[in-house]
Amino acid sequence: MSIGVDLIKGQAIQTKGDTGGLNRLSVMTDSRERIKNGLFVPLIGEHFNGHRYLRQAIENGAAASLWMEREPLPTDIPADFPLFLVGDTLEALQSIAKSYLRQCRPKVIAITGSNGKTTTKDMVYSILHQAFRTFKTQGNLNNHIGMPLTILSMPEDTEVLVLEMGMNHFGELTFLSQLAKPDIAIITNIGESHIEFLGSREGIAKAKLEITNGLRRGGTLIVDGDEPLLSNVHTKAFRIVSCGYSENSDWKITDVKERVDGYRFSLNHGENVFTVPALGRHNVKNAVFSLAAARTLDMDHQLIREGLNHLTLTRMRFEKVAGLNGALLINDCYNASPTSMKASLETLKALNGFEKRVAVLGDMYELGSNEEQLHRSVAEVLTSPLTHVITIGEKGAWIAGPLRENGKYGTLSVRSFLTKEDALPYLKTLLDDRTVMLFKASRLLQLESLIEVLSVSPMSPKLPSD
Repeated sequence: MSIGVDLIKGQAIQTKGDTGGLNRLSVMTDSRERIKNGLFVPLIGEHFNGHRYLRQAIENGAAASLWMEREPLPTDIPADFPLFLVGDTLEALQSIAKSYLRQCRPKVIAITGSNGKTTTKDMVYSILHQAFRTFKTQGNLNNHIGMPLTILSMPEDTEVLVLEMGMNHFGELTFLSQLAKPDIAIITNIGESHIEFLGSREGIAKAKLEITNGLRRGGTLIVDGDEPLLSNVHTKAFRIVSCGYSENSDWKITDVKERVDGYRFSLNHGENVFTVPALGRHNVKNAVFSLAAARTLDMDHQLIREGLNHLTLTRMRFEKVAGLNGALLINDCYNASPTSMKASLETLKALNGFEKRVAVLGDMYELGSNEEQLHRSVAEVLTSPLTHVITIGEKGAWIAGPLRENGKYGTLSVRSFLTKEDALPYLKTLLDDRTVMLFKASRLLQLESLIEVLSVSPMSPKLPSD
């Protein structure tokens, strides 16, 4: 992560020597990270204080460090090691990132949403880097610490910066948006994630719309045209573009045709046909969000097609993995809400060529006081051609509750287990070359640990295309 020392605002503290010619630095917040010529930013959290680990940071490549004024100055560091005294190291990190962004001046695309923001980020990047020097959020660095680190890691010649913005409380997106000053903002959808903190879907919509608080005047807001909670946004400060299946959408999705490895679709019944190599009908809309962003930057349709065709998605988002005995495992373990779980189940049901369609579903968190009913709502899509439903965890058991109470098993086999370890022996018995098995739950459950045991290789099998 490269940054010039001249962007650091604070008083330099040196006992001997000078900065040693430190004209370019890398930024590190983890003292265990090995890095060359690094600026160490010691953060303070509820249970840690990074200032205690300066010596380790130096051993791992730190060439300078920010230092909070109220912290005692260290005595066991090299005499010529520079410290930059600041009031708050996190605020200094954010200020440096803001200054670096102003210096580089890329177009900024900010993406948020209850579901699909990481996939949309990957799609936007895949398309835009066909025409621009593009950089995107790495991993899940999408909060008040991660986003500044993302900004500072972009090359100086970046033309388009794609930032994923996460949140779970009011005010967080306002801060991130005002720091990044996006030219284009995308809200993928309004689900139930973080409803525990935001009170209702209306509260979630209000919090997501905070992304416009830093949107540049004359910029573009791209929204889900099928979401009523986003249909009443009216302003002259920026342009609003809606994407969806509804008649009122600016980019109306039409003529969707399923392929073995994704979907083919048109827009507004036009002649421009696109394909997206990603399972899940919801990914068609994610692709259209990305397409709308690209068209805002005047990209032509052929480059957009090429970008979509070369799409690489972040792991654990409907990732295909080769399972034991020829089975296909679907790793959708990154996170879950009722909305995203239902969408994944519908995709599982639509997969052709399998006699056994197995859904392994677990606890979902941050759903608030209505969490049991929200878990139970998933049962409405637990229908044929699913053959097996396995739930894991106390909350996960609620998912299958309505099936048991109504006796509506039909040909569906339903089993519930308290832990992953309890479920594993049964899951092994279901694996053969006629089986596709989906794993979906909140991040805390880490269901991917089951996939590690049930897979033959971390590599995804290549499926034929039509």
